[in-house]
Amino acid sequence: MPNLTLRDMAKALGLSVSTVSKALRDSYEIGAETKKRVLDYAQANHYFPNRMAKSLKEGKSGSVGVVICSIDNNFVSRMLDGIDSACTKAGYDLIIMQSKESLSQEKSCIRQLEARGVEGVLISPSSETVDFAHLSDVRAMGMPVVLFDRIGDRFGSYQVGIDNRDGAFRATQHLIANGYKRIAMLNIGPGIHFAMQRSRGYADALEEHGIPYRDEYVHVCGPLAGEALKGAVTDAIRSLLALPEPPDALFTATDQLSTFSLRALHERGCRIPEDMALIGFCNTELAPILTPPLSTVYQPAFEIGRIAAEKLIGLITGKEHPDHYETVMLPIRLDVRESSRRKASASA
Repeated sequence: MPNLTLRDMAKALGLSVSTVSKALRDSYEIGAETKKRVLDYAQANHYFPNRMAKSLKEGKSGSVGVVICSIDNNFVSRMLDGIDSACTKAGYDLIIMQSKESLSQEKSCIRQLEARGVEGVLISPSSETVDFAHLSDVRAMGMPVVLFDRIGDRFGSYQVGIDNRDGAFRATQHLIANGYKRIAMLNIGPGIHFAMQRSRGYADALEEHGIPYRDEYVHVCGPLAGEALKGAVTDAIRSLLALPEPPDALFTATDQLSTFSLRALHERGCRIPEDMALIGFCNTELAPILTPPLSTVYQPAFEIGRIAAEKLIGLITGKEHPDHYETVMLPIRLDVRESSRRKASASA
């Protein structure tokens, strides 16, 4: 039946409009048998509630805004899967926007989401975002905000991510344990909290093992995105290989830095790991079948997204309280593969 209304359903089932409406909303006032009759009829006749009318009546849009840096990598896609899982279960729609690593674009995304009447915002801040005043402003207007993935200490809110320092420390320590001593790092920044924490983990691992920190081994590629980031990585690899004493291993601090580095090393004829070992933060499902299979710091992307969405929905519905903010740190996993195997000269 086209354009089926509550009145149509009520007439067909011999019920009042009020009863049908309450049954569809799973009200405690309606018995299980009546609810089943109404829901079965609605499903069989392809009834969908008018979300716009419901929004106008209740003053709620039933939607959540998500701002991400970019959608073009597997890690972000998996986080979005987790967000979608939680929001679908709770009956919320998603409006997804991209900042493209630009603070001005991020602010524009927030303004557009406000205009669309979202009930809350999930955001993984851009690499340019060091001032969170725009997020403080929307929260002051009563809109809940939850940070995910790129978390830090500059904005008080629920945040969900990983221990970035620990992930970088363990990756660098793994290279050291496999006999590598001249370890380079590619990172993004400066001023980005998660990137700073990964730099700290790298430096702490070197210090703990008595290996000097060498400025010429550390390259900051960004904040950039897309082809610009790829070009910066290519330039960084070229510079590292041209050093009088080039590094024998490389730690990369983000998904795209890892995959772009692998490509740049191949293009310059560098054998991995014979000429340079490689390990980095990377969630691509292709890691085991790359040439060579890529050692990675794996982040629980789906769980990061799911838990962040659950926290936001809790704030929207009142189940969570903004005066009890917490930061949820999920464990990373080190997936060791061929790209960082033990150095031949250290095998004895």
